[in-house]
Amino acid sequence: MITEFILYACPVGVLADQLDAYLAASTARCGPNAAHQYVPHVSLTGFFHDDAGAAAFYAPLAEPAAHEHASVVIEQMMLRGDFHALLVSSPWLERTAAAFADVAGGSPTRIDDIRVKRDLHLSLAYGFPADSHGELADLAVAMVDIAAPVQWQIRLYERDVAARWHLHHCSAAISGSPRIR
Repeated sequence: MITEFILYACPVGVLADQLDAYLAASTARCGPNAAHQYVPHVSLTGFFHDDAGAAAFYAPLAEPAAHEHASVVIEQMMLRGDFHALLVSSPWLERTAAAFADVAGGSPTRIDDIRVKRDLHLSLAYGFPADSHGELADLAVAMVDIAAPVQWQIRLYERDVAARWHLHHCSAAISGSPRIR
């Protein structure tokens, strides 16, 4: 059976706690939006499709690149009328995604290429009614501090045909607070 896989960088620590609280508050006040269908994350790849049994092949390949250059810069909070996100810059995350795509290229059952993401961001809200923009933006500004301490885990997820999520790999948390420009 063919299923979807994706590689994420997921925050842990104070920032992750703030994001969880924001998502709960935004659901309570404005109802669910498309961002609520996912754990807080930065997409390192697009979804790629392979046999469900291929998770064992991909999981050990999802270890991050060398940690000594592991910086993740949260550049700013972007609050457009149709999309709210934290804009992220990280050559380390880009190298990690590229290395994964390179070594994962050997799967004989994958049916599409692994697309490495270059426009790194952590979605806060999207697919919401236009009249919710102001309240969601105010909540994000009040509840999410982009300078909060954060660690990052590289995670390999599978989303099966029933839209259930399965975690197949989770790296150790990579220490460090975000540098803000």
